[in-house]
Amino acid sequence: MYAAINAVSAELARAGLPKQNFNLQDDYFYRSIDDVITCLSPLLAAHGLCVLPRVLEHNVVGRTGSKNAMVSHVTLRVAYDFVSVEDGSRHTVESFGEALDESDKATAKAMSAAYKSAMLQAFCIPIVGEDDPDRSKVVVRANHGPEPVQGWDQWSRDIVEMIKGCESEEALGRVQDMNRALLKSIQRERYALYVEIGDEFTKRRHELSPAPRVDGRPSPVSRSKAPRRSAAQAQVDLERA
Repeated sequence: MYAAINAVSAELARAGLPKQNFNLQDDYFYRSIDDVITCLSPLLAAHGLCVLPRVLEHNVVGRTGSKNAMVSHVTLRVAYDFVSVEDGSRHTVESFGEALDESDKATAKAMSAAYKSAMLQAFCIPIVGEDDPDRSKVVVRANHGPEPVQGWDQWSRDIVEMIKGCESEEALGRVQDMNRALLKSIQRERYALYVEIGDEFTKRRHELSPAPRVDGRPSPVSRSKAPRRSAAQAQVDLERA
C-alpha cells in the first residue's frame, strides 16, 4: 500500500497540478475538486490503490446570509482509507471539510473540500511539476520575466474569460493588478496576444461604463459594441494605473 502511495506521488511530482481556476470575488487562483479527481483517477487505477471515505463527524448549523437568506454551515471530519488491491493493506488519513450553502449542497461541498485537502497533502501534489530528467537538451533564453505554466495561449484565453466575467470596473482593475507582471511579459513575448487582451479590457470597460446621454436621453449607440482600439490604444488601456 505504501509503495502504491509512493508511486502515485512520484508521478504527480513530475506532472504537478497548477492552479488554473480563478476566484474573481476573492482574488485568488485555486485547484478545483474536478482538477484533483481528473488528475488522480487514472493514477489510482494504474497503481491499484483505492481511496474509501468514511464520515466520522457531521455538524450542521443554520446561519443568516446576505439578504437575510438562511444558510447551512456544514463541517465534516472524514476518514479516507487508502487500500491496496494487491494485498488489502491499508492506511487511514483524516481530513476536515467546511462549506456554506443556501440550498441542499453544503454537505456535498464540504465532502469535496475534505477530499481535496486530504489528497493534496497525502500525495504532496505540487503546483508545478519537476523538470523531465530525460530531456536531451537545455535551451537558454533571455530572462524577460515570468511565464505562465500553461503557456501564453491558454493563459491569454483564461484572462479573457476573467475579463468577461467582471461585473465592475473595480473587478477589472483587480484582474489587471494581479496579472501586471505577466501582462508586461506577454507584451514582449507575444505582442499580438497582448493587444487582444487590451482590446478585451477596453470592450468590457465600455460595457460597464454608464451609457452616454444626448439632450437628457440615453444615446442610441449600443454599449455592447465597443469601438475597435488600435494597438497603441490597447497598450495605453492595459497600462492604466
